[in-house]
Amino acid sequence: MEVGVGRRPCQLGSSPVPGTGGNSEPLSEPLAAPDPLTQFRRWFDQARLVVQDPEAMAVATVDQQGRPSVRMVLMRSFGEQGFVFHTNYDSRKGTELAHNPEVALLFHWAPLSRQVRVEGPAERIPADESDAYFAGRPRGAQIAAWASHQSRTIGSRDQLDARVYERAAAYAGHEVPRPPWWGGLRVEPRTFEFWQNRDDRLHDRLQYRREPGGWRMERLQP
Repeated sequence: MEVGVGRRPCQLGSSPVPGTGGNSEPLSEPLAAPDPLTQFRRWFDQARLVVQDPEAMAVATVDQQGRPSVRMVLMRSFGEQGFVFHTNYDSRKGTELAHNPEVALLFHWAPLSRQVRVEGPAERIPADESDAYFAGRPRGAQIAAWASHQSRTIGSRDQLDARVYERAAAYAGHEVPRPPWWGGLRVEPRTFEFWQNRDDRLHDRLQYRREPGGWRMERLQP
């Protein structure tokens, strides 16, 4: 089942994990879920209580020369098939993924002293899924997807604003369709790493690797 990401009130300063008292909670093999997606859901649900944007994640890609780039995006859903975010397919990350689909994701939840790393290939989600998501976006964001050629240069802010105005006028009184160059990408995890801060930098790191028979959990040294 895929879980959509909705907003919940953020309760900064509260602790959803009993007994933390501001200290790190150990991450041990007996307490960790055997399935990394189950473990991710546990941590994500706890992060939603104390982190302003728990769905924010870094997305790292590489270009054809092997040079890396990274940026923050918002995860929009996750489930057995992977982690979904949306973008302009002609943007820098979109074109890099067209040449090399390998992606590294990073979630950092500072109030809980936790990180989750996910690595695997990305692919476009079906067009009807992108259509459904785009239809639910605020109208301003829909117009912006048409007006902005993401990652390309432009002469001034005034030029960008003029393009937004032109697109808004073009679709006045009509629904805004999804641009054909805009849509979702789903990252299928090959590995997960759950990182929990501990004293003296002796952090807990549990890695899950996908194998033919399922997921294998291993502890990594800090």
